[in-house]
Amino acid sequence: MLNYTGSLIGQIETARKLPTLEFSERADAALETGGALSRLVELVMRSQLPAWFRQVAELEARAVEICTFQTHMIHGLLQTDPYVRAVLGVLDQNNLDDRTAVRLARQRIFEKEEPPVFWMVLSEAALYQEVGGRETMRGQLAHLLSFEQNPRINIQILPFSAGAHAGLQGSFNLYRFASDPTIVYTEGYGSGHPTANPDTVKDCSLRYDHLQAAALSLKDSAELIRRVMEERYGEPGDSVA
Repeated sequence: MLNYTGSLIGQIETARKLPTLEFSERADAALETGGALSRLVELVMRSQLPAWFRQVAELEARAVEICTFQTHMIHGLLQTDPYVRAVLGVLDQNNLDDRTAVRLARQRIFEKEEPPVFWMVLSEAALYQEVGGRETMRGQLAHLLSFEQNPRINIQILPFSAGAHAGLQGSFNLYRFASDPTIVYTEGYGSGHPTANPDTVKDCSLRYDHLQAAALSLKDSAELIRRVMEERYGEPGDSVA
């Protein structure tokens, strides 16, 4: 009835493998649950995140606006499947399919009836950091360009020519809510640091304003992404020059 093997179903039933949304929808139809399993997928995925990151996923899910500055890598909410695999698989290939699915599931916040407004100021360096190879990077940059006409997902590139800037201390996120205080989030190796400290929030908000001012416009940012995609990563299947 599900068109899945008994072995796979058994692994999902015993929590050795994560259910995909498609699997859950088919199981709902077969078991006539009224969509109960599909509604639980997001919770299941979030429970598989590292314990220190679960609070951040909850912040992402509740925020009305997310502002992020990234120094060397595309933010997880805009990463493609191959890019995620390349990032997560650097030192650990174990359960890579499930870990990739868990990260990609966070992107479902953009499918909500009222999705958050997302701003990303991205260092130009991240366009040249060849994560996963040329085809992966071409697909990732094409994915960024797919949001050009989406007013809720905005991408600005901080060019090398900006020189010294307000984000030299590293990447950070700002989460803004309808009625709760703004949260600043920074990350280290294997740990995350969310804070609502008013002085930290004020400082990082000012820094973000200056980063946006120093960054290229949305239109010029898209043009730079397109140029790097074509000139550095070429057409699919091209040989390396």
